[in-house]
Amino acid sequence: MSEESELLSATALTAFRLNGQFLDVAEELAGEAGLTAAWWQVLGAVLREPLPVAGIARTMGMTRQGVQRIADLLVEKGLAEYRPNPAHRRAKLLRPTEEGRAAVDRITPGHAEFAARLTAELGVEEFRAAQEAMAKLSKALEKWSV
Repeated sequence: MSEESELLSATALTAFRLNGQFLDVAEELAGEAGLTAAWWQVLGAVLREPLPVAGIARTMGMTRQGVQRIADLLVEKGLAEYRPNPAHRRAKLLRPTEEGRAAVDRITPGHAEFAARLTAELGVEEFRAAQEAMAKLSKALEKWSV
């Protein structure tokens, strides 16, 4: 195997492990607010502005069908609602309800505490460099994915 192939494999395995670790942390943080990591992910995507399901899927790197199931469940639980979309008759916009926003707000203290612990471990500059490297890698994968 070439050095490039080994590097790709090692990077992918690290990303898979990181994904699992982040999901574990997200489940714990979200659970304290009565949410799941997936619910938090979808609600988080629409906190600033309502989005159609396809837009949430693109933003969060999820499948449209997966987002649709979660969005319907959030609406059923009263944590989000569908609104008319002036740009598209059939693709309604999802937005959080006040209850949904309050649930996400309940995650904030645990999130801030975890972020502070991780930053203390890595240091701000190393943490920032890791985030920037991951963003750069993600952009390259978007451009070159098979």
